[in-house]
Amino acid sequence: MPRTHAFIVALSLAFAAVVGTVALTRTVHLGQASAKSGVSAAVVAKRKAQLDRFEASLRAQLRHLPPPVPKVPSTPVAAPSAAPAAAPAPSVQRVVYVRPPTIVIHKHRAGGDHESEGSDHGGGGGGDD
Repeated sequence: MPRTHAFIVALSLAFAAVVGTVALTRTVHLGQASAKSGVSAAVVAKRKAQLDRFEASLRAQLRHLPPPVPKVPSTPVAAPSAAPAAAPAPSVQRVVYVRPPTIVIHKHRAGGDHESEGSDHGGGGGGDD
């Protein structure tokens, strides 16, 4: 490796080490600053009171909501009985989904296997006796 290349590699490694060290020291200082900056009890109590008022307002709004819609019971299955003609059968509309047939589009293109079947393109078919 030429000396200039080795110098450039060494210089870039040194630069990376310096930038990493600076980033590490800033991170450590931020962690120490957040640990030292204690929040006063008055600020915590004020914020807790705000959150309690907000929770109470949400609960009040929840009390004024209409009751939830009950679930619709499923259609009961009729038990086999001796007289099925006595009760009229409920009209149940049945939906049957039928997929449409698949549409296949076939385009003929040049370059297939069958291209040279009928033509003689110098393929050596005949003999010159």
